[in-house]
Amino acid sequence: MPESDLALIRQAAVDAGEIAVAHWRGRFRHWEKPQGAGPVSEADLAVNTELERVLRAARPDYGWLSEESPEDPARATAARVFIIDPIDGTRAFIEGQDGFAVAVAVVENGRPIAGVVHQPARGVTYAAAAGGPATRNDEPVHAAAVPLAGARVLTAKSSLDPGFWRGGVVPAVKRGFRPSLASRFCMVADAQFDAVLSMRPVWEWDVAAASLIAECAGCVVSDRRGQGFRFNQAPPLGDGLIVAAPALHAEILGALVVLPPGRNEGTAE
Repeated sequence: MPESDLALIRQAAVDAGEIAVAHWRGRFRHWEKPQGAGPVSEADLAVNTELERVLRAARPDYGWLSEESPEDPARATAARVFIIDPIDGTRAFIEGQDGFAVAVAVVENGRPIAGVVHQPARGVTYAAAAGGPATRNDEPVHAAAVPLAGARVLTAKSSLDPGFWRGGVVPAVKRGFRPSLASRFCMVADAQFDAVLSMRPVWEWDVAAASLIAECAGCVVSDRRGQGFRFNQAPPLGDGLIVAAPALHAEILGALVVLPPGRNEGTAE
């Protein structure tokens, strides 16, 4: 069943990505959401509408959680749930950058069993089903195993503030950043980078599909305290993020200060 769900969501993500590309670098409306929730565009809504049309018709008993849809109370009791970010990296999309992605997951009992992160402007599709390999355009990928010193870490500058690190000692890492959080996971999954770190809250729709891809590529995925994610929560928000191969994940976790619950860097990714 994870394999049939994967085939479904992969085709849906690819087809919906064509809608995103049709808007990309063109003229379309975009605006800021209330309460500092970030930007949204006509393209986000159009992609969301198409994904919901296709996926709900194919799996009418599955719940639905999307960044761009109203809350669906039925998801709380659904055995399986679609978790969707129609365009991850909306601000970059609006600016004409090509690193945005369509992220689609199927979650069962809190755990993803199929996940796709599709980058339509680049023609790149990452995918995984539980128990199988992680792939990039159908070729298996695997995370790199490196020590913390010198590791290539995708993170915000603020995550390297000494206050987050034991003894105020910030590890000597090579920092990078990409606007799409889901794509950051995938760049670790295929060894372009070595870790993802966030000290900010993270939304489930940014994390669910990509977490399975990273795990199937050999990564450990946890919140900033080392706890594994359980998806389809209320609210659908996680407490930071560490993604890396096992030894590096343990090094990062051991080097971080243990902060009290609720204390983090600020607004969600």
